[in-house]
Amino acid sequence: MRPSRREFLTWVSASGIALSLSRLGSAEAAGLPPRASLPGRANWSPAANGAGRVDGVAKVTGAKLYASDFRAADLPGWPASTSHAMLIRAPDATHVYVGMDLGRLSGALKPSVVVTAADLAKIGTRVPEFYTGDLFCPLGKTPLYLGQPVAVLIFETFDAFDQARLALRDGTFVRFGEETGPVAMPAYGAYRFTRVAGATPDAPDVYSPIQAGWVSPGRSQNSPLPIWSPAAKDTEASYAKAAIHGERIRAELAAKNPNLLVLDREFETQSVDPMFLEPESGLAWYNRNSESLELVLGVQSPYEAAESIAHLLGEARAPFKPARINTQFTHMGGGFGGRDHTPFVLYVALAAMFFAGHPVRLAHDRYQQFQGGIKRHAFKMRSRIGVDRSTGKIQAFAADHVLDGGGLANFSANVATVGATAAIGIYDVPKVDVTTVAIHSRGVTAGSMRGYGTLQTMTALEVLVDEVAAALPLDPIEFRRRNALAPKGRTLTGNPYGVSVRTTEILDKLEKHPIWQLRAQQKSGAAQGRLVGTGVACVTKDYGTGADCSLGRVELSPDGKITIYCDHTEMGNGIGTALANRVAIHLGAVADEVSVARVDTYDALGLVTSGDPYTMDQKTQDAAERNPRWVPAISSATSASIGAHVGTHSAAEAARVIFRFGLWPAALELWHIAGNDQRAKDWAKAQWKGGQLVMSGLAPLPLSAVAAKAHARNFVTGAVAHSFSRWEWSRARFPLFGEQYRAEIDALAVRRGNGKFERINRVSVKFPPTDNNRIGTTYTSMCGTLVRIEIERATGALRIAKAYSVFECGLALVPDVVMGQAQGGFAMGVGYALLETLPPFEGGPGNGQWNLGQYLVARGSDLPLHDLEIEMLPPLTPDELPKGMAEVVMVPVVPAILNAIFDATGRRFQSLPVTASLLKGVLA
Repeated sequence: MRPSRREFLTWVSASGIALSLSRLGSAEAAGLPPRASLPGRANWSPAANGAGRVDGVAKVTGAKLYASDFRAADLPGWPASTSHAMLIRAPDATHVYVGMDLGRLSGALKPSVVVTAADLAKIGTRVPEFYTGDLFCPLGKTPLYLGQPVAVLIFETFDAFDQARLALRDGTFVRFGEETGPVAMPAYGAYRFTRVAGATPDAPDVYSPIQAGWVSPGRSQNSPLPIWSPAAKDTEASYAKAAIHGERIRAELAAKNPNLLVLDREFETQSVDPMFLEPESGLAWYNRNSESLELVLGVQSPYEAAESIAHLLGEARAPFKPARINTQFTHMGGGFGGRDHTPFVLYVALAAMFFAGHPVRLAHDRYQQFQGGIKRHAFKMRSRIGVDRSTGKIQAFAADHVLDGGGLANFSANVATVGATAAIGIYDVPKVDVTTVAIHSRGVTAGSMRGYGTLQTMTALEVLVDEVAAALPLDPIEFRRRNALAPKGRTLTGNPYGVSVRTTEILDKLEKHPIWQLRAQQKSGAAQGRLVGTGVACVTKDYGTGADCSLGRVELSPDGKITIYCDHTEMGNGIGTALANRVAIHLGAVADEVSVARVDTYDALGLVTSGDPYTMDQKTQDAAERNPRWVPAISSATSASIGAHVGTHSAAEAARVIFRFGLWPAALELWHIAGNDQRAKDWAKAQWKGGQLVMSGLAPLPLSAVAAKAHARNFVTGAVAHSFSRWEWSRARFPLFGEQYRAEIDALAVRRGNGKFERINRVSVKFPPTDNNRIGTTYTSMCGTLVRIEIERATGALRIAKAYSVFECGLALVPDVVMGQAQGGFAMGVGYALLETLPPFEGGPGNGQWNLGQYLVARGSDLPLHDLEIEMLPPLTPDELPKGMAEVVMVPVVPAILNAIFDATGRRFQSLPVTASLLKGVLA
């Protein structure tokens, strides 16, 4: 059993290190208050343009917000001076590492401390399981991957660090001996997803992952790739059953059937960098007097980062084991997945421990971020699709995916499964068989990144679907409409979606848009020497991980001021503003104070957890939940795609409790309505308008008056809540004021008046069943994109003349932020389709020589800045919950561009990116 949240903040049983985690409140003196004021309170409207950004003023005025902004002198109680560390990485992964030649660093340029693998072995550090592998490549071993760290150098002064950094830029001082070839390691994960639908849409599936569970082939073969045959050695019965069904599907696609159009195609995607604006950075100080390790970090997963550092040092020998670790978290200058479970934080902590008494800053420059930062997986895919020629309906689909995971496992197995379960996109396909394997290579580690596997597999699918439509022939949008999965239809894993499905509505929007309607006219009217083409794509993207957590705390003052705390982090996604707006739905006003990245303000809940929420069985969960403080997980990483849905959920539920048991009874007293009056039960009919609580036939009540009454009568004025989602929210009952209160939360504490928070033990709970771990996805958003391109025949230069994207996201909490995500997603899609690429091995970023001189990202000149139209569909109902949309808006942009290129040139490209030089070669 893991310690409770309260206990976690004071001790860790495995390490004996006291831990504390907080928002960077001490940065107030440097211009960043721990809670930022939200402008526009009086003019707030959830359906209008929102109320500005919580962090807007601070960002545009250059306040210190990010980890890279801070130095020791900015932090009260820290020493005034800052030392600097530099990670040294191996630019070779095929030869034995034999050491470093630091002779070029003479005199003042010599590092004060050099930390290597041998030093870690001496002090007894441990590598957290997620990061299994050598933190530093030991002498005499071949690096696991290009860019693997071999040492950290620490310099007492910035001038020495800065000059040394330039002197060591080329990496030639890292020395290598015997050639061994790359290190061979097992695949990170291999899975097979097979589904055979029943005879009718309502009939049970013959076979599906939701019924039978996820399966993997035997692992005893010496082949570098799995042996997928059901007859392979060490094949378990569960896998053999799926494989037999899968081989029948493939045989059907291979058979000669004149009534079935079968296309067999290969597609390849490239490795790219997340390219967040702020390279990874951290600041740490080990105070020898107090034996306290202080850190300032900007990550997507604060709870995981703190636990990993505690594990790293938990069994270290004195004086390298701190008695206490205090981690403070900042905003991030973008993430896109690349700061989720990053090993960078471990090196920040090590630098401080090995230079005790000195605050040490470890900050990548762009060269180093390219060399060591997490990348997007490169995919190789083969897809086969069978379509009935007479009806234009897809009958069967099979695919094989191979992912390059690079040097460490990271999230490679997860990316493989998400990409595989998304392989049929928006379509209803009765027979599907998809294999996927994530392999180790000597490339830079690949991990989570916007699109998370679906970008790769849906790009291949939407290009293939366009080719099918042309071969039938059918209008591309009509073909998609005929095959679109119905709202209650079953996905690849055999489950229906649990949210709205608006594919047909989006396809209708695409079809009626002028870009599509005028495509033939624009093509025939192209100027001489110029080719014009129009492309379309429509996709779906899940949001959530299957083990998402949300912590929220909301407080209401006697004068109606609202304060919100949340454990999710700000990474450019506007989570603070989304929180304020969602809470305002229940409390009638935008929050005066919002504090994010807070994992230190929920002690009253006393949460405990145990086991792995992704792998535990139902019996284990049923036994654990008898403890009213137990939850499957306490806190989870932040991503932009789940901020609105997950990050704001608990705060919204906390606000609902405040309204129901604080503001509503206060309002009844102000209206002189007795508790036995039928109207006392009509809280659901009350509405907030202009900061006043309105009920038909009653005088409007300002929030300040209702809040004052709630405090005076000692009603509920604050609430803390925790929630857990495994493709549906946990639900529980709590005894409150003589009734059983039901909500989509699993832990609750309340404050009455100005009193202390008190935990309300649940009397029953329903956590999502563990069988939900078999679901590929149940939360999804849809997006469609049209692009019109122009290509100069002589040069291959491509210009996006016009573009249109339409998507749905339920209730948009901050419409301006949602539109910004869509615009940013479009730009990233353009870069991925036409510009960005990283060679995988020796010529790639692992050599330490890559920067924006070689790596091309989309600029304003590459985008249709004044001809990009984005439409956000309104929610289906006023109470539809917010959906995650930050990923789905990128995905269709890529295949739409590729389909437009085919329309213009008659050439289908099967790999990315499609550069101007490639186009010129085709058109020559």
